[in-house]
Formats: sequence, structure tokens, C-alpha cells
Amino acid sequence: MRNGAKHALIGGVFAVMVGGAGYGAWNLVSDTTGSGTDNTASDKPAASRTGPPSGDEVRETAEKFLAAWAKGEAAEAADYTNNRPDANTAIADYASETHITKVKLTSGEAVGAKVPFSVEATVSYEGKSKPLAYEGELTVVRGETTKRPLVDWAPSVIHPELGEDDTLRLGEASSPEIKAVDRDNRELTAEKYPSLSTVLPQLRERYGESAKGTPGVELWIERGDGLPDKTLVTLRKGKPGLLRTTLDADVQAGAEKAVKRYAESSVVAIKPSTGEIRAVANNREDGWNAAFEGEIAPGSTMKIVTAAMLINNNLVNANGPAECTPDAMWFGTKFTNLNGFSIPGGGTFKESFARSCNTAFIKPINGLGDRDETALGTTAKQYFGIGLDWNVGVTTRDGKVPRSSGSETAASYIGQGKVQLNPLNVASISATAKEGVFKQPIIVPLSLDDRQPAQATPLPTGTARQLRDMMRLTATAPYGTGRTAMAGLGGDKGAKTGSAEVDNATADSWFTGFHGDLAAAAVARAGGHGSDAAAPLVASVLGAGG
Repeated sequence: MRNGAKHALIGGVFAVMVGGAGYGAWNLVSDTTGSGTDNTASDKPAASRTGPPSGDEVRETAEKFLAAWAKGEAAEAADYTNNRPDANTAIADYASETHITKVKLTSGEAVGAKVPFSVEATVSYEGKSKPLAYEGELTVVRGETTKRPLVDWAPSVIHPELGEDDTLRLGEASSPEIKAVDRDNRELTAEKYPSLSTVLPQLRERYGESAKGTPGVELWIERGDGLPDKTLVTLRKGKPGLLRTTLDADVQAGAEKAVKRYAESSVVAIKPSTGEIRAVANNREDGWNAAFEGEIAPGSTMKIVTAAMLINNNLVNANGPAECTPDAMWFGTKFTNLNGFSIPGGGTFKESFARSCNTAFIKPINGLGDRDETALGTTAKQYFGIGLDWNVGVTTRDGKVPRSSGSETAASYIGQGKVQLNPLNVASISATAKEGVFKQPIIVPLSLDDRQPAQATPLPTGTARQLRDMMRLTATAPYGTGRTAMAGLGGDKGAKTGSAEVDNATADSWFTGFHGDLAAAAVARAGGHGSDAAAPLVASVLGAGG
């Protein structure tokens, strides 16, 4: 929450809450043809016009709309839109209620029905002034009744980051700025670590006051969907409060570098002995923190949990025999291994784990009897904390392993079906296997706000030992699916590969592992096998931890 002049954009309408300044100087500059000065709109239907607007109509309509907006003529500009009431209110308030003056609008070349434009202006408040500049875009459509070419009105026409339920505000911030630092007091900024651009605003909103900073004066977008606010202009800086996080600048830098290699990839690193998050990074066009908030099938990385459940129920033993056949049937559905491989004579269960044999994890389900639909979810929650309410310090999704039935039960045991996790969850699963007990991940100390972490039952000693041994084998054995990726790391290490087929597209690449007292997990959407993309990503992050 922040205090100041408020323009509540609800359903596309700015509701004026606080008075403001006058228009100031407005003008339009266009690099397209046409004068942009004829702002007289006609209500006469263009009866002869049908279909999408022509190139000339798009250009002329955009120029006339922008020219009227630039002059502060809200009613005139709104007449060139397909929603006069909302557009009139929004443009009038933008001119008079946000203290924005000296506005210059520059239109660009149309691409089809879309016209880009730039905004250069000045924001003033209580004797302080700062420039405001951003890029916008509008779309011209054919009016349904008038058949005129009109600007398709939406709040994003005013500013590209304004949504239907967002609020444009100006004034003193009630959430003081923060200076976030890592565990060694090294400053963390979104400029240096781009993936933190989604994390730092949340930390500011939650802990700005407790960090004991002083507020500044800003123009910002207050989100209506629960996302962090977006600061557009800082007119007067406050004194940032110091906020110490659990992140490690070296590991964070390694994570930022690693995800750049794969589109739509995310990674998280955790210290198993404490649950402290050392790094979070995403490489996504939408800028979303999928590493913490995503929910997708984790593929065979889920076999860590499945193995724990099977061991706890005395259905398998790491050193005991296992049936790794080319395929297995469950409720009429055939499940196969990659390229139909099998292990002659079955081999041991730990060998099936290291080679990621699907059928060796499905065949033992029969031994669960009526508990086959719930046993996996019970183990995930009881020992790995999946599905509990995690109090990390920022927004997270904490995993889903719901009850299943029919063929979905077998699919869940190999990380598909209804199982939904993200890299934070999977990194925590590895950390739990390494440590033997779930330590809820945190990004700021629990003592900062006395929040209570989620608690889980420690893994039975024998189960934890077997999980670690199987993960170590995966990372070191000649046949281990993680051996190539982990070869450059010395000392104690373990791994598990995974791939998840979603909507018949190229499989998502998953990998998780530990090295010393650091665990990590990554996903690269449509990255193929776990060893293809996610594995080298995780290995490089683990290596950055020393």
C-alpha cells in the first residue's frame, strides 16, 4: 500500500479520487504522413466500408486520436474510440489528475492494425519534477455499428502495463524502499540480477516497514490482481531500509547466466541443512516467476518421492531386485521406458532409479492395494512438505499431488498425471533427500516477522540413506542419466533426471541434484530429455556454489 493521488481503474474507468494540476504543454509528433490536426469525428456510418480497416484508415484514425489526446481534448479523443465513456474519463484524468505535463506523443509506422507510439512527459509533485517516458501501442478496429475505424479502447492504451483492475497512483509511498543484500551483505538489484525483478518488489511490500526505511514520492501502478506494484517514476527517493536475504550473490549470478542458455527455463538453489534459498532465476518472455509460482508435471524427478513411498512400504529396497521391462500395463494403459529399454534380468531397484526406468516404479504399485490412489500424495506431504502452506517470505505455489484413479495413478508415480510442481518444490525434494528432513525453504529469516514454517516428519533413516545412495549412483555410475552433467563436480553429489510430456508437445526437460550442502532443480520447457537442457543448467548452478 502507498499513499497519494489515486486513479482507480476499475472496468476500464479511472475514478478520480484526488484533484490535480492542469494540462501543461501538449503536442503530437508523427513520423507518418498526414497532418494529425483534423480532430473532427463524424458519427455518420461508413456504410460502404466493411472488413478490417485499411492502412489509410488505421494511420489517420491513430493520428487523430493521438493528436486529440496530446492537446488534452479528452472528449474529442474518446470519439475516435469504440468506448467513449471509459476513454473520455481515462484521458481526462490522465491529463489533469496525475500531474503529468509537457506531453509529447510520437506515432510510429503501423503494422497491420497496430500503431506503436512513444510518450515523453514530465511528472510533477510538491515541487519535484521528473521525466516520464514509455512506449505504447493501439489497435484500430471497425466499429460494429458505425462502421467507422476506431481505436480499440483498453486501459493499456494509456499505459501498456495498466490492466483492467489496476490503479495509477502518485504520492508518498507507504512501503519504504529497501536495500536488499545477500547473506554476505552484498547488494542485490534487479539491474544486476534481472530475475529478482519479480522478487524484490514483493520483499519491499512485505518488509519495507520492518526494514526501517523512509518512504519516497513516486508515480506507480497499483496492481489489482495481487502482483507487486510497479514504480514508473521516483520523484523523491526515500531512505532505503536494509533487508538481509538468504540469497548468495555468486550462486544467483550463476543461475542468471545458466538460464540464458535455454528459453522458458527456471532454476532454484537451496541449502539443504537450513532450507535457505540461495538463488532463483527465470528466462521467460512474460517475466513471470515460474520458478516459485509455476505448476507443471515434474516428470521423473518425482521418482525421488515415489522411491521413498515404495521403500517405506517395504515394496522395494535400493539393493533389491526390480523388474525393468520395456513396458507395463495399468488399467489398460501401456507405460513404456525411453526407446523401450529394459534391464536384462531386472537388475536392482537403484539401477532402475539411476537409469530412470518407468516400469520399475509402476509394477510395485500393486502391493499398495486400496492405498494406491493416495499413498504418493501422503508421502509427499508427510515427509517432503509438498502441499503444505509454505511461508517462504514471497508468493509461492507449494505443490500438488492429489488423489488419482485409473491410469492416472501410474502416471503420477512417474511425475505426470495430476502432479503439479515447480523448481522450488523439486529443489526442496532433493534437499530433503540429502538432509533426511524437510526444511521449509525461506528467502528472508523467519525471525524477521515471526512467521511459522511448515513442518514435516523426518524421513526414516534407512529411507533417507537409500535415496541419497540412488541419487549418488545417478550422478556417478556409467549408466547414470546424470553422470555427464555432473562429471565436472567433485565431492559428494547426487542427481535425478526427468522429462514430462505435456499436450503431446516436446517434453519438458527436468533435472535436480545436490552437491555438498547445496541442492538445485531446473526445468526447461520443451527442452527434451532431462539430460539435454536442465541437467547442465543445474550442474552449473551447483558449481557456482563452490
